Amino acid sequence: MNLFAYSSYQAFADMMLPMRHGAALVNHSLDAWAEFGETSRGRSMRAACELLMLAGLTPVRPPFGIDSVVTEGQSVAIAEEVVAHTPFCSLLHFRKDTQPSTPQPRVLVIAPMSGHFATLLRGTVRTMLAEHDVYITDWHNPRDVPLSYGRFGFDEFVQHVIDFTETIGPGAHLLAVCQPTVAALAAVALMAADDHPAQPASMTLMAGPLDTRINPTRVNELAMSKPIEWFEQNLISAVPFGFAGSHRRVYPGFVQLSAFMSMNLERHLESFETMYHERAKGDPAKAETIRAFYEEYFATMDLTADFYLETVDTVFQRHALPLHTLEVQGRLVEPSKIRRTALLTVEGEKDDICAVGQTLAAQDMCDKLRPYLKTHHVQTGVGHYGVFNGHRWERQIYPRVRAVIYDNEPRAVVVSSRAGAIRPVPAATAVEVTAAAPAAAAVVDVEVAAVAAKTGANGSKTDAAVATPQASRAARKRPPATQ
Repeated sequence: MNLFAYSSYQAFADMMLPMRHGAALVNHSLDAWAEFGETSRGRSMRAACELLMLAGLTPVRPPFGIDSVVTEGQSVAIAEEVVAHTPFCSLLHFRKDTQPSTPQPRVLVIAPMSGHFATLLRGTVRTMLAEHDVYITDWHNPRDVPLSYGRFGFDEFVQHVIDFTETIGPGAHLLAVCQPTVAALAAVALMAADDHPAQPASMTLMAGPLDTRINPTRVNELAMSKPIEWFEQNLISAVPFGFAGSHRRVYPGFVQLSAFMSMNLERHLESFETMYHERAKGDPAKAETIRAFYEEYFATMDLTADFYLETVDTVFQRHALPLHTLEVQGRLVEPSKIRRTALLTVEGEKDDICAVGQTLAAQDMCDKLRPYLKTHHVQTGVGHYGVFNGHRWERQIYPRVRAVIYDNEPRAVVVSSRAGAIRPVPAATAVEVTAAAPAAAAVVDVEVAAVAAKTGANGSKTDAAVATPQASRAARKRPPATQ
């Protein structure tokens, strides 16, 4: 364990704090002195102050800032409420003050515990709120959790997903982004093995490292380049004095952020330069967009050492899930047990963190899931963050997510009050039954062929697929689906 890394960083951050506060004070002064603030020198000074204000990390979750949403053509106020709480996480519900006329599907968004707060998915939540009843896992910063509350590892993460799904109730839907896709799949598999009454109706796994042997990225190669002991000795530190979680072993958030930024350092430097020049020349719109992004990006949280090391070991080094050796609390995780929960996997064409194919692997792991319950989508032109944020998420990915959720939303069977009484059908003669059999078989062939036309060769729904007579005959032999 690196004993001095965290304390050294904290000392430097404390030294920078007066400078950042001074820059904020100058910025406010420029607002008050508008005559100078609008000059070229004033704008340049403001741009420099903004860079200094960003020169530090925020260890506290920023607000979601979602005050209202338009649903059914009306603006509805949103209130945040905590419906379940543990020392390490809160189940946050975005409650609508005015309930829609038709009940909306309940969705649990499982935010990643990867150095950023759940607000990284603010855009994801805002988009889904219009047509869904949204909950999210609001992970707490471990440096604020006292040692007396015990450990938090991969097993505890999976248990949180199970418990929160049970809290929301039967028929809910899961949506996991990036790192928690592994835990989400494990949780659903364990619930399926137990025939849990709160098994989710669907799960959407987006840009997740389910099988990192496929198209390894730089992140995957780094995880494989060193033994797990190296990660523990060099990247794990202890929370310094002055915090509630003092002495807790953690993977510091500033280390994770440094690793992410080093992958695209030139792009980040260009963004800072663009922000300065756009603000200095008096065109603040683009500068404000960049500033808002980095204000969110620099809000970082630590990860417990147990969770970080277990994730690196099981997911990235031993590939325990695709090799069918993953255990949670001593139980083997078997995705083949999943038979009722619909599956949607989403990937980004240019994802340099979780490459194409790594999330798709879930389709093969859930080999007992009927083909019509499987869907896969690759979004062209987007990287990792574009899968769950931005205009392509809103216009192209979200409609597919919404379709899977609504197609698998449990609904009560509505019986018309005007329906007549059921009368017994007169017994048909053997000749009539024999004559009717070919016609009935022909109808079945047409119906099965229509279903097969929507199903790809790999058993997953795709945009283009061809039905074959063999597929039709195989579909007729399958037993009817049970919901």
